Amino acid sequence: MRLLDSIASPADLKRLPQEELGQLADEIRQMLIQKVSATGGHLGPNLGVVELTIALHRVFDSPNDPFVFDTSHQSYVHKILTGRAGKFDTLRQKGGLSGYTSRAESEHDWTESSHASAALSYADGLAKAKQLTGRGDEHVVAVVGDGALTGGMCWEALNNIAASDRNVVIVVNDNGRSYSPTIGGFAKNLKRLRDQLASIRIQPAYDEVMESGKKTLKSMGWVGERTFEALHAFKASVRSQMVPTEMFSELGMKYIGPVEGHDLKALDAAFSYARRYQGPLIVHVVTEKGHGFAPAVNHEADQMHSTGIIDPVTGEALSESPPGWTSVFTEELLKAGHERDDIVAITAAMAGPTGLAPFAEQFPERFYDVGIAEQHAVTSAAGLALGGLHPVVAIYSTFLNRAFDQLLMDVGLLRQPVTLVLDRAGVTGSDGASHNGVWDMAMASIVPGIRIAAPRDAARLREEFREAIAIEDGPTVVRFPKGGVAEDIDAEMRLPSGVDVLRFPDGAPATGANQADAEDDETLDVLIISVGSFADYALSVAEDVAADNIRVTVVDPRWVIPVSPDVLGMAALADMVVVYEDGTVRGGVGSAVAEAMSAAGIDTPLRHLAFPDIFPVHASRGQLLAEYGLDAVSAAEQVREWAGQIREWNAAPEN
Repeated sequence: MRLLDSIASPADLKRLPQEELGQLADEIRQMLIQKVSATGGHLGPNLGVVELTIALHRVFDSPNDPFVFDTSHQSYVHKILTGRAGKFDTLRQKGGLSGYTSRAESEHDWTESSHASAALSYADGLAKAKQLTGRGDEHVVAVVGDGALTGGMCWEALNNIAASDRNVVIVVNDNGRSYSPTIGGFAKNLKRLRDQLASIRIQPAYDEVMESGKKTLKSMGWVGERTFEALHAFKASVRSQMVPTEMFSELGMKYIGPVEGHDLKALDAAFSYARRYQGPLIVHVVTEKGHGFAPAVNHEADQMHSTGIIDPVTGEALSESPPGWTSVFTEELLKAGHERDDIVAITAAMAGPTGLAPFAEQFPERFYDVGIAEQHAVTSAAGLALGGLHPVVAIYSTFLNRAFDQLLMDVGLLRQPVTLVLDRAGVTGSDGASHNGVWDMAMASIVPGIRIAAPRDAARLREEFREAIAIEDGPTVVRFPKGGVAEDIDAEMRLPSGVDVLRFPDGAPATGANQADAEDDETLDVLIISVGSFADYALSVAEDVAADNIRVTVVDPRWVIPVSPDVLGMAALADMVVVYEDGTVRGGVGSAVAEAMSAAGIDTPLRHLAFPDIFPVHASRGQLLAEYGLDAVSAAEQVREWAGQIREWNAAPEN
């Protein structure tokens, strides 16, 4: 029987003898490779924290000592050790294990958000709560990556934690990377400490002196904590000869490290000391992303930070993805970069995933990676714009949430020409609630003077991005979904404001006469305003309901904010307007259209197909759209139902 099969809880782990932990780590690593290869997920980060997580659960008492994993994509080993190993075949699938910590799954999971740099603030609050409720002797453990420490929120939390006497153990999981290598002055200092650890390892006399020191200390009766402190002091003296200062200790906090992150004995000693220590403390652990799986370690782009389905031996992808939206944006940005010297690109630690890496290679002097710091990225972009440049900030849609104040007050108020390109907009699915990009249009649309584009296909993405970077009197947003881009959808007509008419019923534009016809033969004229990639669905709906005497005109506004006068004109001629979008039902494009219609005195009934006011569980994009009535079949049923209601209302004697 595998050792892993005997582990159903941290209590089982604590009973294993030290000499068997190496075998357990190997078994966990092999399980991760096999299971994540089959489902997709965050492979590299979890391979890097196997020993670290084992040691944490051996020393601390979860869930009484809460573990908070920053972004929690590195929590797979934690899930395995807390009784969920048998569920990994369902990872990131509907009804299965979440790819992040999930409060619904286990009492050992305290948070759910997959946004970076928040763990230390959670830990600070939890520690305050323990102190106030008489449990101040317990600990809170925050595992934060060096990449997450590039986010300002971490340092806001450290400022509070360092000034307290609360038992917060901050484990810095330092692998030198977020998605890609960590950048900035902070990263340079961490690299010095990592290099220092490597130098200590290879000093010929170091191991000999350490062993001699251990024997001497034991002969003097120094055991346990005192031994560890003495040896740590010796290591500090060696380090001081190489690195003049240590940035963590300058915060006023106890610092242990750097600790070898794949040495179970070293980790056990460090965490045991941390548990005995009273007050906040930092344990600096150096790990290797993808450790134990050569294809991950050697994967230059991101060391398999997140994978699809792969071969568990070679690491090669087993399914080919169609050309994606991101690659189309990359091509167009490169063209713009060659044509215009004022185009600069900004990423928040995600040059590869957002398609900016090729721009960085060709125009390194016009590319800025600010780390996991979306707030700083947007205000820095405002500064670039004030200096006469046109910044393009490429981030995931979900991460715009973090920079709303900066978009509103630092860019919008100053009416600066900053273009935000939002990847993974709309329903993304398997990454869970906090990665869905359904809130961007609702948030951004309230910024005065902003313009928001939602391209329906690759041709429109190219076109609308070009239009966005040509605008110089305020911010612009170009948003597109995750995954492959479908075939282009040509318009039947482009109206003067730039609105595309994708379908006229019977090939004829709607006119005032249609309304009279509808009264005679019960035919209803419906205007569907399709947003972005929902254009294909909207066309399917129009064909589906035609047999029910519902004449559908489908338009793609292209620029959904502000609402086009041509859209309002067509809405006034229709019997019903349906806004079909992958944003939220509250505050999205439908809300903006309703407000514009009301202001114009247009009383045509409006209905809304959009994402409901909830946080969904993880599932595929298709499953979520079907569950919430946003797939084409469900949408057609809704249109029929609404049309029936309007007919009944029209037929009522008082009408």
